[in-house]
Formats: sequence, structure tokens, C-alpha cells
Amino acid sequence: MSETSQYTEDNIRSLDWKEHIRMRPGMYIGKLGDGSSADDGIYILLKEVMDNCIDEFVMGAGKTIEISIQGNKVTVRDYGRGIPLGKVVDVVSKMNTGGKYDSRAFKKSVGLNGVGTKAVNALSSYFRVESTRDNKSKSAEFETGNLINEEELTETSRRRGTKVSFVPDESIFKNYKFRNEYIERMLKNYVYLNPGLTIVFNGEKFYSENGLKDLLEDNNNTEDMLYPIIHLKGADIELAMTHSKTQYSEEYHSFVNGQNTTQGGTHLSAFREAVVKTIRDFYGKNYEASDIRKSIIAAVSLKVMEPVFESQTKTKLGSTDMGDGLPTVRTYVNDFIGTQLDNYLHKNPETAEKLQRKILQAERERKELSGIRKLAKERAKKASLHNKKLRDCRVHLTEMKNDRRLESTLFITEGDSASGSITKSRDVNTQAVFSLRGKPLNSYGMSKKVVYENEEFNLLQAALNIEESFQDLRYNNIVIATDADVDGMHIRLLLITFFLQFFPELIKENHLYILQTPLFRVRNKKETIYCYSEEEKRNAINKLKGKPEITRFKGLGEISPDEFKYFIGDDIRLDPVMLDKAMSIDSLLEFYMGKNTPDRQEFIINNLKVELDLVEEK
Repeated sequence: MSETSQYTEDNIRSLDWKEHIRMRPGMYIGKLGDGSSADDGIYILLKEVMDNCIDEFVMGAGKTIEISIQGNKVTVRDYGRGIPLGKVVDVVSKMNTGGKYDSRAFKKSVGLNGVGTKAVNALSSYFRVESTRDNKSKSAEFETGNLINEEELTETSRRRGTKVSFVPDESIFKNYKFRNEYIERMLKNYVYLNPGLTIVFNGEKFYSENGLKDLLEDNNNTEDMLYPIIHLKGADIELAMTHSKTQYSEEYHSFVNGQNTTQGGTHLSAFREAVVKTIRDFYGKNYEASDIRKSIIAAVSLKVMEPVFESQTKTKLGSTDMGDGLPTVRTYVNDFIGTQLDNYLHKNPETAEKLQRKILQAERERKELSGIRKLAKERAKKASLHNKKLRDCRVHLTEMKNDRRLESTLFITEGDSASGSITKSRDVNTQAVFSLRGKPLNSYGMSKKVVYENEEFNLLQAALNIEESFQDLRYNNIVIATDADVDGMHIRLLLITFFLQFFPELIKENHLYILQTPLFRVRNKKETIYCYSEEEKRNAINKLKGKPEITRFKGLGEISPDEFKYFIGDDIRLDPVMLDKAMSIDSLLEFYMGKNTPDRQEFIINNLKVELDLVEEK
């Protein structure tokens, strides 16, 4: 009998809990990543530990959480009730073990399935948990989920609570580093949703007095707001909203039980619907939903009994019921907004008037654009049949059930040689390429009309699929891949201007990046090292010894497809494009793209200083 036809008990194997997590980490924490993106796995590990601390705060135990990140080691300490001492090891290493199955203790908890800290444990090269309660302490240490040291109970005078330290495993999270901007944003969300909670991160305090109102103010410049933030609170719901003077699209921040549901869900759909219905009823006019919601900036938070999410990373709410005998999510949100927002508009006629003017303006703009939009759509439709600009990938961000959706990436390149290299070396499942023809138009100060009239912008908007709603975005990462010279820098600025002007939430929500490409290749017969800076070049020369061959890359087109795969694969280096809240979008655009040419030239020269020095040195 041939070997292949044998199928016995020996062929069947059960993975233990940690093997399964390590083999299929995406099922538990989404994508892996290196820390350059806000939804990379290392931040999800921190979030899983934090969620347990937050649940303690919600239960009234412990008002302060302390976090320290030194290098790759993360330590989180809460002052909650502490894990029951006899269960310290089980809680972090046995599946389906946790305190949240008893819904009396955790009525509106986030982590219901008890997987969180087990995943952190399994995916860390070092993991330590210590619980203190009743003047006693118990701790245990693990490596990749394996228990290596369990200490006996000891007497202590320390305050009660739980302390978790971990180092994400470098064999799983390659070349990672924590970015404080992403961590601070996550921590701010925690304090907005939990007024009264103090989080101390590496010595810096985070605290919120006014919940979601603070969130909108911290994420936007108040000069960009059309009217003062409307802030409404109920027993299980809180919302804050305003309209922007500058941005075209809708922007939402949504939360369930303290969880940032970046993909929205039933509560966000109900909110968007309820705002439209209430405003129509208030003015007694059947305005178009898109005109009412155009330029809205809003945050909504809901508390639900035993929420059902559409994935382990809890980015989209699937629940239709509030639980505990309450009505459906839709009815609850509709009733609350129908009463509270209506009352607010009656009491604040100035806001009501500004809002109505904004709706009428949106209506006028929509009608002006309708003809040109129709033409543009027909052009885009024809183009998409033979769209030479876009070489698409197979997996997109909108495919909720696909565990690689967060890896979906669109590279925006300039010129045929660069786009050819990326196209040949990319991962066709998750990486798409959009190639520009020369420099894009400077869209500074132009109206939305230009997006439809300019073929390149129209096709880019169609590729991203963000014309109707930001929720339909097809790629999680939009990467500008241009040469590291003056022309490349200018193209970057023109593209950033386009996104800032028409789709700023792509930047606000951390979807836009600049691709770092190596400046040098240093190699001998045995090894090749790609270097992204002078310092890396020096280190490579020292490492390879002798007289290695050094090549300076001047442009992306010079890099062969065989080599390019190293720069856009596992070792990809991305610089996130971030907005500085202190500067309004208008003033930011004016600085970069307005008439202050000397300032801008100085900015470009300063930012290219490293590049120019290297060229001169050579």
C-alpha cells in the first residue's frame, strides 16, 4: 500500500492552545506588521492587556493604569482587584478560562471569550504576570506560552492589582518597533471613554474630563468646525458631533463597550440613519441623506450586553440587540437621537441655522457636480475595463472575513520603470499598484470638481472607492512610492495635498504612508545588505569587512524587480503621514502649497539635506 493512501490515527493531531495561536496569529490579533501601522499586532497585544485593566476600572476597581515601554519590553500595571491568586497561571495559559463568563461581574465587558492575554502570552518571547490581593502576591513567567517559573505565594504590603510584562516575539513580529503616536492615540481613546480614569504612559498622564467632546477637539482644530460640538449623553450611549468647514467627507469614531470599532457596525449605521431622520423632521424638509451628512465629524459610544463582534479583533459590531430587556440597537439609538438632538437644535437656534446653511450649500454643490460626476463615472467605468494605471490585488479591506484584509496595500508610483519593478515583485494577493504619469495636478484651493475633471485623480478616487463613503475604502495602506530626490519630494507633496484637501480622514485614520527605499547596497560575495542611512551603510561596511562593493541607488527605476521584493515584503519600511492637530488643515495646505514659495523651498531643502549630503559625499 502506498504511503500517501495511509490515513490513520497518527495523521490526526491536536494543536495545544499556544501552538495554534503561534501558527495562526492572524485569527487572534489580525495582521502582524512591524509597528508602522496603528493596527499592527504589537499594539493589539498591548490593547488585549489594557482591556482587562479597563474592565477593572469599569467595575469600580482602580482609577489609575501605569504603562511603561522601554525598548521592546512592555509593562502594564493596574490597581484593580487582582487575579484570584490560585488562578494566576490558568488565566493567562488555559483557553476558556476567565472571570467574564459570569456576566454578573462583567456586565458590559469587552473581552468575553478569555482569549486576549493567552494570545499575548503565546506570542511573546517573555511574559510575566503578577497579581497582588489580600496582602499576598503570586507571579509566573513564560516563554512563548510555556511556563518557565512559578513563584510561591509571598506576603506583601504592595497595593492590590495586576502587573503584566511582555516582549513580543521577534520571530513572529519581524523588525518591530513601538511608535508612541499610535500608543498615545489608543490611550487617549481609553480615557475619552472612561472619564475619571488616569493612564500614565512613560511618565506622561492622560485624562479626560469631557469624554467624546474631548476626542473631537483633540483630533480636529476648532477653527475647522462649523459650530460648537453637540455633546449628548444617556444611560448606555454618548455622542459628540459637529460639521467641518474644510473637509468634504464624513468622519466617524465609533465605540462599543470601550472598544474602538474602526469598521463601524450596527450602532454606527443606526447613528447615521438617526441623524438624518431627526434633522429632516426638525426642519420639516426631505433633504438628501448625503447632503445632511456631508462634512460631519462625529463620535458615538454604546454599551451593549454581551456584544457580538464580526472578528476576534472586534473592529465591527454585529449585535442587533442591546440586551437586558432593552430594545434593538437601532431603536435605542433612533429614540435617543430623535429626542436629544431635536431638543438641542430647538434650544440652540444659532447652531440649527448654521447646520441648515451647510445642508443647502451641500445640496447646491451636489447639483453642480451631478453632470460632471456622471461623465466622470462613465469615463472611469470605461477606464476600469482597461485601466492601465491600476494593477489590482485579490484581497481588499472591505472583505471582512478575509484574515489578510489589513495587509491590503496600494502603492502609488511615478513613471513606468518604478511601477514595473513594484508590479513584478509585489504580492499579487495583497499589493496593488497605481502608476502616475508625471507630476499630478496641484489641487490646492480647488473645489471637488477637479477630482472629477482630472482623469488621474478621478481614477485614483475610483481605485480607492472612497467617493461615496470612507467606509468603502478598498486598501488599508496607501503608500506613496516616489524617488528620494527633489522631484520625488514634490510629487509626494502634491499627492499629500490632494488627500488633505479632499480626503483628510485617510491621513487622520493613519492609512497614508511614504515608502522608504534603500539609499545604498553594500555587498560581498557572501552577503548583501541594503542600507537606508549613512549610519546603516557604515555598519554594513564594518560587518562585511574587507572592501565590499557599494552601490548608491538614485531612483526606484534603478532597482531591479528581484531586489525590489526585499523592500516591499516582510521587511518593508513605511513612514506614516500624520496630521498635527495644532494646525488647521487650511493653514497646513497654505504653508505647503500656497504662495509662500521661499518657505516651502526651505522645507523641501531641509528635508532633503541628508540625501543631498550623500550625493555630494559621493
